[in-house]
Amino acid sequence: MNSVDRVLRAVLRRDASLFREDLESCGPALKDQIRGCRVLVIGAAGSIGSAFVKQLVGYAPGSLHLVDISENNLVEVVRDLRSSPVVLPEDFRTFAVAMGSAEFDRLLGSQGPYEYVVNFSALKHVRSEKDPFSLMRMYNTNVFYVKRLLSSLAGAGIRKHFSVSSDKAANPANIMGATKIFMERILLSHSVRIPFSTARFANVAFSDGSLLHGFVQRLAKRQPLAAPNDVKRYFISHEEAGQLCLLACFLGENRDVFFPKLDEKEDVMTFSEIAGIFLELMGYEAVPCASEEEAKRMAAEMPADSKKWPCYFFESDTTGEKPFEEFYTDADTVDWKRYRNIGVISQPLWTDQLRIDQALAAFERIKRMERWRKEDMVEAIRIIVPELDHEEKGRNLDQKM
Repeated sequence: MNSVDRVLRAVLRRDASLFREDLESCGPALKDQIRGCRVLVIGAAGSIGSAFVKQLVGYAPGSLHLVDISENNLVEVVRDLRSSPVVLPEDFRTFAVAMGSAEFDRLLGSQGPYEYVVNFSALKHVRSEKDPFSLMRMYNTNVFYVKRLLSSLAGAGIRKHFSVSSDKAANPANIMGATKIFMERILLSHSVRIPFSTARFANVAFSDGSLLHGFVQRLAKRQPLAAPNDVKRYFISHEEAGQLCLLACFLGENRDVFFPKLDEKEDVMTFSEIAGIFLELMGYEAVPCASEEEAKRMAAEMPADSKKWPCYFFESDTTGEKPFEEFYTDADTVDWKRYRNIGVISQPLWTDQLRIDQALAAFERIKRMERWRKEDMVEAIRIIVPELDHEEKGRNLDQKM
């Protein structure tokens, strides 16, 4: 077991997958649903998409087409699958195109129809909402392109659509989470014609771009670690993320939202606690510093064989950071009995199409403006997500180490 795997086990506090028993009991049902089906996976080369694909191939889909904007990551997914003891369907293809592009539209028209369309394409970082340009791309990816996809799938005989959601969609405190609940409401409004299910889950430990992945990079580059000491998060592994999405996609009923059953007292950790565990298991002792400058100075001066590592732990003061995670709200209807370690939110049909149309129209007006403003986009989202509790603090994560 390598050092990162040891850290993963220490963070998760379990030796086996959280969903092992649910997968075992649902194995026959998954095989019945997947065997021989035509499946399209969008965003298939990302951390969660690729984990999903590795789970999926074991259930013998008839056709498997993978789409991702990252050509390099898509190549690695293929090499990984071809080098693993799995049997890929004869009709296995990959396409290095982006959802929402003209190329993707042509692909969908010429390669379909598909029985299952699974979408992992998303902008998932709160830091991407810091400016109106990145925020517009977030809206397009998380909302607008999903709506266009649903329009393309209408009447195509699809059995199920799956678009991944986020824990940040519950009582959203940032725009990223608000775009995900916006997406969920669009899915709900189309659900009579296009059945769907989705999943909200915890932080995926060591996923690309995550703070834990950043710890590995900082260590390799002999740079200090930085982490908030007041932000608590649940964590799951890549494998568990793929398994949760597999169960949600193929066994979820129309309008279901799956989430992991995790204990608020046992399963949450602060990022600063994880930094300490990470360094200890890597053979180092965390040395708290009073500032970023002190931490960087210590890192520059420490000898090559030093077993002490500089860290800067701080209280969060950036826009969009939520101190704790939620998977559901008090207004949600939750089924706690269907699965051992998965809760299921049963959502009602969304009938307020007017608010969806008004929010979409507001964004189209913004796109035509000479100057884009973040505050205009926030107000456009509030049309459909009035519960958005967004506070602009004047600082963003790009201003932190």
